[in-house]
Amino acid sequence: MRESFEIRATDAGGRLGELTVPRADVTVETPALLPVINPHLDTVEPRQLETEFGAEILITNAYIVYNSEDVRERALEDGLHDLLGFDGAIMTDSGSFQLSEYGEITVTTEEILRFQHDIGSDIATPVDIPTPPDVSRERAETELETTQERLEIAEGVDTGEMLVNAPVQGSTYPDLRERAGKHADGTDLDVFPIGAVVPLMNDYRYDDMVDVIAGAKRGLGADAPVHLFGAGHPMMFALAVGMGCDLFDSAAYALYARDDRYLTVRGTRHLEDLSYLPCPCPVCTDNDPDSLAALPDAERETALARHNLHVSFAEIRRIKQAIRAGRLLELVEQRARSHPTMLDGYRALLAHADQLERTDPVSKGPFFYTSHESARRPEVLRHHRRLERLAVPDSVFLTEGEASSDERFDASWRVKPPFGPFPRALSRTYPLTAEVPDRRDRAALEAAATGVTRLVEANPDSEFTLGHRGWPDSVLETLPASVATLDLTTALYADEE
Repeated sequence: MRESFEIRATDAGGRLGELTVPRADVTVETPALLPVINPHLDTVEPRQLETEFGAEILITNAYIVYNSEDVRERALEDGLHDLLGFDGAIMTDSGSFQLSEYGEITVTTEEILRFQHDIGSDIATPVDIPTPPDVSRERAETELETTQERLEIAEGVDTGEMLVNAPVQGSTYPDLRERAGKHADGTDLDVFPIGAVVPLMNDYRYDDMVDVIAGAKRGLGADAPVHLFGAGHPMMFALAVGMGCDLFDSAAYALYARDDRYLTVRGTRHLEDLSYLPCPCPVCTDNDPDSLAALPDAERETALARHNLHVSFAEIRRIKQAIRAGRLLELVEQRARSHPTMLDGYRALLAHADQLERTDPVSKGPFFYTSHESARRPEVLRHHRRLERLAVPDSVFLTEGEASSDERFDASWRVKPPFGPFPRALSRTYPLTAEVPDRRDRAALEAAATGVTRLVEANPDSEFTLGHRGWPDSVLETLPASVATLDLTTALYADEE
């Protein structure tokens, strides 16, 4: 087990955790947002991040500090914490972003790690190769090998109590991400950023982002704290947490403010397009769009940045509460309705339900069926698997209606879409206490039919009859031929009951 990270609660792939940062003598509760600080700019002062927003950790760029003589000397003399005026944990990037943007940097992994140590960084980053999406496999593999070599070099650098990142690369090849995750997890490094995903987010390719995260998570151990590098928009935090990410860094709050853009959890609006400020943060309660627009440029930028931070930190707290309550996927589903590509991301997440089911609690808050995507959640998959463990009599009536007194049946089990069949004695157990709409959709019926099929195939010597409420023929046709069916909506069978 990694001593620096402890998981306190889980829901789907999401987890509440504690990241111990010994050099800062700080324990950061995750999921956590790391505001990005440019040492040359003061849009929102680091101390204000701590006092107004409750930030426990931030991130700045050690390569910018390294290349700025004045700032470098102050950082070496006074340390990053005094330079920035921040008491929490400070993570530093190595210049890999500049490498991806400009093609080269003038520092090695050993040099930048030692520099990060010397200026008082709490979590440092080696110089990895951030391979962009959609490159050739040959390039992705070659650059991954270079990143892995540099991680091994980083292991050999004496960093004392400073934690060190082990970036996970591999472009848009999930198997390479998995390979990279296994290699990184095998090092004695501490935090595991998934890199080079910003281009995917900029192009709204949230489904590809989910597949990249899923690949990395398959390679990483369950105790590995995962940082999604460059993920700054609150709209996608819940989705990424649902796949197992713990840390996010955001420059978006400042970059968007510079362009008069106003963050919400449903997207971004330009200030000039707003007639109202739909947010209870101090910036929005003290202003309206006209008064905000009338501020001098620098004041308006700071005000918008503060609003953007309030929205972002509020979403992190909302996600934490959802995990604690066992309602994370319902929050993800709400966010998925904010944009078609977010829905693509949620559907991609559900394609990994088998992977998520391994960490999903067996009992938690009530299951709410809120769309046809709910039929693909890990809880439904787990129920279908557990059907194979149940003791089944020779003849069973599976019904959406009341129990049958017909002596032809040895037992009468309930059927509840999307879960399917189960003994009535389990009716009050999770997730069969689920709240589901009376007007079932096709996905729920298909999932229930899958459950019936799993039960029948696991018990070939038993006889089954399904009493259903008007299931379409196309759904009934997916059942094994041995299953007899009765439509409970017909007057004849209703009278018999």
